[in-house]
Amino acid sequence: MTQTDPQIPAADGETEEIFGVSQTLFDDVLDAVEAQDVVTLDALLDPQHPADVAHLIEQLDGKDRRALLSLWKGGMDGEILSELDENLREEVIEGLAPDELAEAVRELDSDDVVDLVEYLDEDQQEAVLDALEPSDRVVVEQSLSYPEESAGRHMQVELVRAPAHWTVGEAIDYLRSDVVLPDQFYHIILVDPRLKAVGYVTLGRVLSHPREMPLRDLMEDSFRTFHVAQDVEEVAQAINHYHMITAPVVDDDDRVIGVITIDDAMAFLEEEAEEDILRLAGVGEGSLSDSVIETTKQRFPWLAVNLVTAILASLVISMFEDVIAGLVALAVLMPIVASMGGNAGTQSLTVAVRALATRDLTGSNVWRVIRREVLVGLINGVLFAVVMGAVGVIWFGTPMLGVVIAVAMVVNLVVAGLAGTGIPILLEKIGVDPALASGAFVTTVTDVVGFFAFLGLAAAWLL
Repeated sequence: MTQTDPQIPAADGETEEIFGVSQTLFDDVLDAVEAQDVVTLDALLDPQHPADVAHLIEQLDGKDRRALLSLWKGGMDGEILSELDENLREEVIEGLAPDELAEAVRELDSDDVVDLVEYLDEDQQEAVLDALEPSDRVVVEQSLSYPEESAGRHMQVELVRAPAHWTVGEAIDYLRSDVVLPDQFYHIILVDPRLKAVGYVTLGRVLSHPREMPLRDLMEDSFRTFHVAQDVEEVAQAINHYHMITAPVVDDDDRVIGVITIDDAMAFLEEEAEEDILRLAGVGEGSLSDSVIETTKQRFPWLAVNLVTAILASLVISMFEDVIAGLVALAVLMPIVASMGGNAGTQSLTVAVRALATRDLTGSNVWRVIRREVLVGLINGVLFAVVMGAVGVIWFGTPMLGVVIAVAMVVNLVVAGLAGTGIPILLEKIGVDPALASGAFVTTVTDVVGFFAFLGLAAAWLL
């Protein structure tokens, strides 16, 4: 996701980047691409972090991006591909020659390769898999065989095991031998003779204790395992909740077959949070790199849903045509009641959806949360009712009109609190993503109730 790069003031009054792609670098790269200057392009991009190079590529328009990729032969590596927005990966991979692709993915960990290929079409998947060593290909294909949102799909198989009866000295000798180790790891996972995980030890504790110390005596209290078929979001939540660094993944026989590390877990939680925000706004899972047609397709369905809800609200209004014709002031004040209810409902909805996503809202506290939101709606409703009641009297000189809008305001804000919390909970119970569908239902409820309460009370008390 492209965003403004953080900046700090420099001594001369200009700004310098804390991290990310500076405007100067962006302009220099564009100049090098236009001049077909490969030497300058290499000098500019080679020292950059893969995340920054990916960010720069995402900022370019389609024409400049294709020109850069055709010019910068051999510069693309697997880490840059992993950092790229997944909507751009297909385009970039299509532009790579088979030997370039092979070189790019060869050094990636298994979970990064899986993340790279899982959303590609079959031909591109095959191109990436063909670039791997046979043993690595088997590992990736095994991971791809697990369900999409499972721990098995997102784990990396590169890990360090050691028998639980070893000492610190034996573990250090093993690590210093010619065994192939992951590029980065934080724990040694202790296993019994059947390869079942019994605990893990941090490298820091291994290095800070004498050689004769048994590894069993250094095991961490945070140790717990996760089944290969378990939802990866649950694993990520557990890693965050228990402050874990490594989460061992086990098969049906409790044998450890991979790990999910904290960096991958936090990236997944960030991605889920971003998806929830986008879905709440009804814009799907698009990015700034999507085309006009793709963006239109993503947003059209929910605009259509909003049109249906607006028609429902209009039908309620049409039931009171004579009432509105008899007192024009109602038409002036109607949008206020509906708007306040919609905003209050969105506030409760956002809190509820996020709490459901983080597992903070559960069966044990659901009624307390609903009661809280309803009471908040009641208190805010009373406060704003006083304000709008006074506005109604001062503006239109009709005390009863002030009473009508005041009561309607209280009713709609109470219903908004109830709907904003209750609808996401109900949708999750029936297996529908609350972030995706709640907004349309809550808006419908607050609009319909707001108009019906206001116009119904006006019909009963004013006419």
